[in-house]
Formats: sequence, C-alpha cells, structure tokens
Amino acid sequence: MTGTVFQEFKQRLCTGEPPELGPGPRPSAQEQTRIEKTLEEVFRGTKLPADQQELVRALALLWRDHLEAAHIIAQNIENADRAFVHGIVHRREPDYGNARYWFRRVGKHPAFEELAARVNAWLESGTQQALREVLIPGGTWDPFAFLDCCEKEGRQSAADQRKRNLREIQAIEFEVLLERFCRE
Repeated sequence: MTGTVFQEFKQRLCTGEPPELGPGPRPSAQEQTRIEKTLEEVFRGTKLPADQQELVRALALLWRDHLEAAHIIAQNIENADRAFVHGIVHRREPDYGNARYWFRRVGKHPAFEELAARVNAWLESGTQQALREVLIPGGTWDPFAFLDCCEKEGRQSAADQRKRNLREIQAIEFEVLLERFCRE
C-alpha cells in the first residue's frame, strides 16, 4: 500500500515545480482547505497510522507553501521524523538558527542513507562534483551542509543554476521523507 498512498500524493498534490528554498508562496500554491480535502480522500481506505498521516499532511502543506500550518503539526515533536519536518519548516521560513536546532534533534536519521544515494545519483547526472562533496562528504548526507547552502543562496536575489539545483535537492528530500511516511 505504500506505493499507492505515495503515488496518490505525488499525482494529486505535488506540482512539477519544486518549492522555493524560502517561504514562498509560489503562484501554483493551492488553498489549504483544498489540500486538506485532497489528503482526506487519499487517506480514506488506507491503514496509515494517524501519526504518519500527520507527517504526510505536514509535507503536503510544506510543498504547497503553507509553512505555518506545517509548523503547527511539527511542533509536537515526539520523534526524529517530526524533528526533520520541523527543521525543514524553519529552513524555509527562513530561521536558520532554529532549523539547526531541529536538525540536531533529528540525529542520524534513517532517511539520510537513501537521501544521500538519490542526491548523489542526481548530482552525477550533471557537473556538480563540488556540491556533491559538500552535501555528501564520505557518502553520508549532511543536513547542516544543505542548510548552509540554502542560507547562502537565500541571500542571493537572482535565481541561478545553483539555487535551482538546491530546489531540486529539496524536492528529493521531500520524496524520500514522503516514501518513508507512507509505509503502512
């Protein structure tokens, strides 16, 4: 069933355009009530536990630039998954110091291995060796290095290739977490 919930989410809520590194909103942002209705339709008939549904809900809201609503869900930190989502919320606000706090609470997350593999594969398809060495030193995902890159690019006003690359990496991060949270 993991694939079904994941595919439903991807098809019905994720646009082809990855979220901005900052708060947005993008022109493609949907109203929160519409997102909530779609989520209820996707969750109906699944065996996904309530806490995992909330994590998926937070990711959907983050993807669609509803940071405050995602933040409310993530505030009740009980585990590393919620801390991870909470860190992303603060990274996008941007509140980098608070994001660092939450990523420290994440610890060595089980999703880091898959995230490193996918980001590495994506970066190999281009000429991004320097970025690979920063984000995946020794083959291990470094969420703080990604945070630092986002912070640095957030200070730049122009949309350059590096910023587009970081947005794509953020989209990979969302996908890896979504797959994890959709496991029944």
